Amino acid sequence: MIKNRLIAARKEKNMTQSEIADLLFISQSQYQRREQGEIHISDGEWLKIAKILKKDMQDIKEEDYTTTNIVYDNQAENYSANNHTFHDVPDFIIKNQQEYIEALKEEIKRLKEEISRKPS
Repeated sequence: MIKNRLIAARKEKNMTQSEIADLLFISQSQYQRREQGEIHISDGEWLKIAKILKKDMQDIKEEDYTTTNIVYDNQAENYSANNHTFHDVPDFIIKNQQEYIEALKEEIKRLKEEISRKPS
């Protein structure tokens, strides 16, 4: 997941990826991969980056939402793991989907009532 808040904060301070990478004692490409979400940023690194950018950590930090589900298959008698990455969904999309679900529920209710009123 691209770290948009981090990128915006860095650009706001007119700093390059190389400048921050040097202060973190890593290569520019390693820092770039962190901004792009390809490499996990530890809490310690978030704190250092926040200090460099003179920001509160919570203002720039964006989580990587990944969970691993381990499933046991009784028939095959083995385990398998599935990684799932979760992303933040903008509130307006969630609200829109909730409104759509409510409209569908109302339509289902109306159709059930209509069916119940029809003679068999």
